[in-house]
Amino acid sequence: MSTEIKYLGHSSFQVLTNNKSILMDPFLTDNPTATTTADEIDADVILVSHGHFDHVADVEAIAKRTGALVIANYEIATWFQNQGITNTHAMHIGGQHVFAFGTVKLTIAHHGSCLPDGSNGGQPTGIILKTVDGTIYHAGDTGLFLDMQLIADEDIQVAILPIGDNFTMGPADSVKATAFLKASTVIPAHFNTWPLIEQDTDRWQQAIQSETTAQPVVLSPGESFLLQKS
Repeated sequence: MSTEIKYLGHSSFQVLTNNKSILMDPFLTDNPTATTTADEIDADVILVSHGHFDHVADVEAIAKRTGALVIANYEIATWFQNQGITNTHAMHIGGQHVFAFGTVKLTIAHHGSCLPDGSNGGQPTGIILKTVDGTIYHAGDTGLFLDMQLIADEDIQVAILPIGDNFTMGPADSVKATAFLKASTVIPAHFNTWPLIEQDTDRWQQAIQSETTAQPVVLSPGESFLLQKS
């Protein structure tokens, strides 16, 4: 048995674990790098890190079609309820909850969270997902912060970190973040979707290998990494 982490493009991931499909920040239909659309993907659960359009764009369509449980901070969960999505679970930073598919904990993230219609999206978050095969940390669109050293206490097997710069941390700061987190594997996100956030992933991998103990894994949209219980 293993947990499959599939990159869907930009900051969107699908985690297949314990016979469940868990989407993280689905932005597919209008994503120029995505290989699938909101009409094609299955979901039992949708995890949302913050309210920006490139993280929530397809949540409503997928949730209404599949009945997926939407998990987000209180403000975003309430906003989706107002869009007609009744299957939601509100959380907030520092809080943890045990679900049938695994455990979710929200962390701080330094970014914004305004929703597409201008509504208050509360505080942005990172997402810790504890599966039967190990722990995944999706950092969201954060900048570097020193408390990532505390997140390392969660025994992170896979860290998903933005590297695009401009709106989030860039490659150099993501290397520092990787060292702080002490993750076994690090996967980049939020890069190469548009020219403004294009990055050289070969140089990034070399920096991860020379400056941290983590294994860098660069995925193209549609590719997967298997997390296996150690």
